[in-house]
Amino acid sequence: MSASALPKSVDGMLELLTSRGYLAERSLATVAYLSLRMGRPLFLEGEAGVGKTEIAKVLSAALGRKLIRLQCYEGLDVASAVYEWSSAAQMIAIRLAEAAGDTDREQLSSDIFAERFLIKRPLLQALEPDVAGAPVLLIDELDRADEAFEAYLLEILSDFQVTIPEFGTIKAPQPPIVIITSNRTREIHDALKRRCLYHWVDYPEAERELAIVKSRVPDISAKLSQQVVRFVQALRDQDFYKSPGVAETIDWATALTELDARSLTPQMVGDTLGALLKYQDDIARMQGDTLQKVLKEATSD
Repeated sequence: MSASALPKSVDGMLELLTSRGYLAERSLATVAYLSLRMGRPLFLEGEAGVGKTEIAKVLSAALGRKLIRLQCYEGLDVASAVYEWSSAAQMIAIRLAEAAGDTDREQLSSDIFAERFLIKRPLLQALEPDVAGAPVLLIDELDRADEAFEAYLLEILSDFQVTIPEFGTIKAPQPPIVIITSNRTREIHDALKRRCLYHWVDYPEAERELAIVKSRVPDISAKLSQQVVRFVQALRDQDFYKSPGVAETIDWATALTELDARSLTPQMVGDTLGALLKYQDDIARMQGDTLQKVLKEATSD
């Protein structure tokens, strides 16, 4: 995977994203372009499945940069996200030194905290130099992590460096391209947001979603693709626990194509709703009159 130059305009960013099948709206392409040019992290919020994570993957592939992903979760700590010491390897080194009669404790203390004993986790890996250029660092679903970890990110996002008490400060020779995503299950503190450029990734309008479906599911018929998009767009007007995102639209369109469907029918929709809706309560709501109403709206010419 060879490295590519950064786009030189918003149009260039649109072309770069489109070349990898990511059909972005111009406002997203603009903020992504500015993020690259200004060297600022890009903070993306929006519902699950609207393409926030995908943009990091697309940038990595299109620019020929390594993708380093940190998946956030409750309880995420420094040892899992940044670094830890290999205590087993350190213990072996101590035993070998003792067996060799090396009793210089100060030297031994220095030796066991050498870089070869350092286990580098995603955030530290993202600060390392790379011949292909600075990597793309994806900090995914930051809202799932604890606030204490969010605060720890401030040093990294401010100076792109990590301080390890036993080792010293490691600073990136070139800042990574940082994409942070959040499903907004909780608010992210202003201190972190101020260090980023922000964009809310919304559900796409029908025309763009249709283009996405045709791009990602090339074998789908024109009639079925239009019906799928109309159906999903209508579903998002319903009072569901979780409305389907673009990812679910693509999954459903793929499933229908695998079943050789040519148009939506009540039977076909009922049999495949599990590809589109992921909560039983939502599926239960899509029965009877509600299903007939949405299906009629989707299939009417």
